[in-house]
Amino acid sequence: MKIIEGLKYTKTHEWIKVNGNEAEVGLTDYAQQHLGAIVFVDLPPVGDSFKKGEEFSAVESTKAASDVYLPVSGEIIAVNEALEDEPGLINSDCYANYIAKIKINNPKELDDLLDAKQYALIANK
Repeated sequence: MKIIEGLKYTKTHEWIKVNGNEAEVGLTDYAQQHLGAIVFVDLPPVGDSFKKGEEFSAVESTKAASDVYLPVSGEIIAVNEALEDEPGLINSDCYANYIAKIKINNPKELDDLLDAKQYALIANK
């Protein structure tokens, strides 16, 4: 299972890559492996705002459907439109294929997230 240093993680298996006051958000390798072949990604509308921990997307696989939660409060500023036609890109490389880009509303919320070592303890249970 792949876990990347420098990213932040949630206990619900989302990752966030921060760049200033913006960030990319996606599903972790653990999540995509357990979901199986992803066949649909429900992308959030650009311009919508979500609170930390709020469902902002959903994915469907051949095994199950799963909600995707925003790691920090923010506004959707872009979505990965390639996932509309090829949702399996998340299975190919979940860290290269974010679901949405956000403008972070409260950077202090990042302090509540897990680093790679902390996340590995949860994901490897």
